[in-house]
Amino acid sequence: MMDENCIFCKIIKGEIPSTMVYEDEYVCAFKDLHPVAPVHVLVIPKVHIKSLEEVNEENAIYVGKVQEAFKKVAQIMGVNESGYRVICNCGEDAGQEVKHLHYHFIAGKKLGPKIIHD
Repeated sequence: MMDENCIFCKIIKGEIPSTMVYEDEYVCAFKDLHPVAPVHVLVIPKVHIKSLEEVNEENAIYVGKVQEAFKKVAQIMGVNESGYRVICNCGEDAGQEVKHLHYHFIAGKKLGPKIIHD
């Protein structure tokens, strides 16, 4: 289940280069090209799910594996003790730019309590 026009599907297939941080049969995690913090990794399922709105019984295993991958990414990036934030934008109003379910794993500095900027 891939979308040939999706940039993240192309990264999964190796058609577009990325700096891979973690990968298994369900998940890819790679560095964001436009980081907002010293550690900014995108964690995605290896199947094309447009957003959280498309998670269902059939593909939910991938979402679960993404959740498990956060701990591994934290250890690899050395932020498992200092902490990290995980953000998932769902839909246009939330700022989802790529229509492939993805999570922003952000760390490496004090982030503070606010996630909405005016």
